[in-house]
Amino acid sequence: MKDLNSVHLNGLRAVEAAGRHGSLQAAAEELGVTIGAVSQQVIKTEKQLGRVLFERSPRGLVATPYGETLLPRLTAGFEVLDKAVATARKRDETILTISVAPVFAARWLVSRLDRFAARHPDIRLRIDATTSLVNLEASDVDIGIRVGRGNWPGARVELLLEQQVFPVCSPAMAEKLREPEDIVSVPAVIDAHSMFTWETWLCEVGLAGSQMIVRHSFNDASLCLDAAIAGQGVMLAWQTLAGTSIADGRLVMPYQVRAKTGFAHYFVTPPSRRETGTVLAFKQWVRDEIAETMRDLGFS
Repeated sequence: MKDLNSVHLNGLRAVEAAGRHGSLQAAAEELGVTIGAVSQQVIKTEKQLGRVLFERSPRGLVATPYGETLLPRLTAGFEVLDKAVATARKRDETILTISVAPVFAARWLVSRLDRFAARHPDIRLRIDATTSLVNLEASDVDIGIRVGRGNWPGARVELLLEQQVFPVCSPAMAEKLREPEDIVSVPAVIDAHSMFTWETWLCEVGLAGSQMIVRHSFNDASLCLDAAIAGQGVMLAWQTLAGTSIADGRLVMPYQVRAKTGFAHYFVTPPSRRETGTVLAFKQWVRDEIAETMRDLGFS
């Protein structure tokens, strides 16, 4: 391909687009550059080839006899390249790569995967459990679920569930909790990496400024939940974290008061990719499962 190396590829693209449209302006719009840039690329390419490709006329660009011979071959060549790139970028839609936080995967998602498989036996899930906000455009992740305020750059964002927090504890500890003010008399287990504090819920029940008795602190919400299940203290939890443990009776909600944190669960997807049928199927399944979780918790 030594002959091809002697001509800049961008110049050939400009020549092909200009010849196909018969207009510098239309070529510039297709290529996303200025008219002047296309004109310079065409002139430069004509010099590199040593041939005049176009005659400039009031009607636009008119191919010279040499141009009429070259242009169809350029178009055919770029169509082959376009198909090659499309093939390289084509994704196997039977495999869905999902990015979620480890605590969401462990406490909510994984135990439900057999239900997804029963509904969609032709889709295989690949779970990427990480707390990092991956670059969706540069990765192979098809869809993520994240908790935050929904303002992540470089992502298409769709609200899934507003986060609500509430105390949870073992059934034995719940016997000591009759009124909201009783909460400050029992030990608490603390998620040190939480995006909110106990004050969020205490304000909701008129106990702003009250101090919890801290027994243990963990750097992981899942460990914190295990401590609450073991009866080591009361924890401030949220729907997807504690829902399963409440449903199976290992944890209880001593109070029905819930407080919004200002955060929410969101679907995040790469903005430059179309949402495939596989992605849409997963999103609908998650929404259905979330709705069931909320019914099990007695939340409207």
